[in-house]
Amino acid sequence: MSDNLIDTYSRLHAVLDEIADASSDACTEQEVAELAITHEHAVRRMGSMGLQRILDVSDREAYRAVQCSKLDEFVGQRLRIANPRKRLRQVIELGRLHSMTGEKLPPRCPETADAFADGDLTHEHVDAVLDVLAKVPAATPSEVRDLAEEQLAEIARHHSPRDITRAGARILQHLDPDGDLPDERDRARNRSVSMGSQDTLGMSKLMGTLDPTTRALFEVLLAAWAKPGMNNPDDEASPRGGADDEGVDTDVLREAASRDCRTQAQRNHDAFHALLKAAADGGLYGASHRGLPPHIVVSITETQLRERAGIGHTTTGTDLPMSEIVKLAAQAQMYLAVFDDHTGEPLYFGRAKRLASESQRFVTFAEYGGCSKPGCPRPFSHTEAHHAEQDWAQGGSTDITDLAPACGPHNRAVHDGPGGWQTVKITDGPDRGKYGWVANGTSDPPRTNHLHRPDRILDDTAPPDPDWSDIEHKLELMLADHNASPPDPVIIRVIDYRAPITR
Repeated sequence: MSDNLIDTYSRLHAVLDEIADASSDACTEQEVAELAITHEHAVRRMGSMGLQRILDVSDREAYRAVQCSKLDEFVGQRLRIANPRKRLRQVIELGRLHSMTGEKLPPRCPETADAFADGDLTHEHVDAVLDVLAKVPAATPSEVRDLAEEQLAEIARHHSPRDITRAGARILQHLDPDGDLPDERDRARNRSVSMGSQDTLGMSKLMGTLDPTTRALFEVLLAAWAKPGMNNPDDEASPRGGADDEGVDTDVLREAASRDCRTQAQRNHDAFHALLKAAADGGLYGASHRGLPPHIVVSITETQLRERAGIGHTTTGTDLPMSEIVKLAAQAQMYLAVFDDHTGEPLYFGRAKRLASESQRFVTFAEYGGCSKPGCPRPFSHTEAHHAEQDWAQGGSTDITDLAPACGPHNRAVHDGPGGWQTVKITDGPDRGKYGWVANGTSDPPRTNHLHRPDRILDDTAPPDPDWSDIEHKLELMLADHNASPPDPVIIRVIDYRAPITR
């Protein structure tokens, strides 16, 4: 067996030599792209097999045969791996170690091990997953920790390591909302905005550290005022102010966007300039953006209201601590939006209306949290109401049961041609009733996006029906603790995303 494995690696190196000497000049563009994907897939599979090779060295203390006294010395010096400790951690968490009696044990992170072996993960993906799992509180039940590992592995199959870290932070907040997260004093001490001296061009650097509430407000501004074509100082015909879907001529905006050569950072600057000017002139944000008011819209649960703990999720993708939400609510015009009885607002329009209403947008935000396409990190404020059951042009209806949020590029990716996608309603499992995505020409089951709602996957038991009759009273008590002042223009909408949506 040993000779066979050595011979196999010899043949592998011969194949690698053949690949290195070959040219892709005769391949089509499609084939060149597939070659790059295939190569990366092979590299990742080899990375998984490499963990087994290190485990073999450990089991037999074979590092001594190459003049190394310890395994980490072998990994660092002979394998020349930059961070031996991280690689050995991967071996321990993903490898099949031996028990005291000699039998092989299953991996500690089986779903991550499978994803790595399938070629879907890199070493960086694995490190990101393990970094999150290392922060799971020790008191967390093992079954919940296993659910977290399963969800992280699924996210890792379709996202970058950076996205795993972001999703992991939300998972940890869900697991331990009252743990070692920064408290109010830490946020107050670290907040800052400062402006540097002007340079030779008269420009100044703006530097700052924003608290969660300020970040959320700034993201609302950029979503509404920094769209391509808006507030362009070099274009007299560019619409000014906020991107009000009803107040701005869409043709004018489209033409202005086609002339807009600014970078995103420049559009951000011009949006900030426009805000300051509007504030000086007594202006406000505008009426709406993509069917939503240009204010902070927060999704929280009845349990969070009752316990005053947890994290609220905004349409712009920001996580707000409950303490910040309560302080905002104390100075805001409050609206409690609960959709199990539709709150008297129509959610079904049939063919009478193409664009989704504000109420429908709130419901889809509560259900999905962001773009519904698996692998898309776009927050809800960057999405459109996608007619997921059937396109409007093909006779689809604007009913809440037929809609799902999708960012612009993914909304346009739904078509019958090659490389397109279809949206199909999921009929069973934890995502039943939501819309999943299926690539054209495949028989894969439909999948929806869990990046924006990781807590819904971790909760494997259905929550009890909330007592909505008492929620407004709870809010009044919470606001009384903060000496509520007269309302200001900020609107907070509190949504329970678990409330059932029924016809």
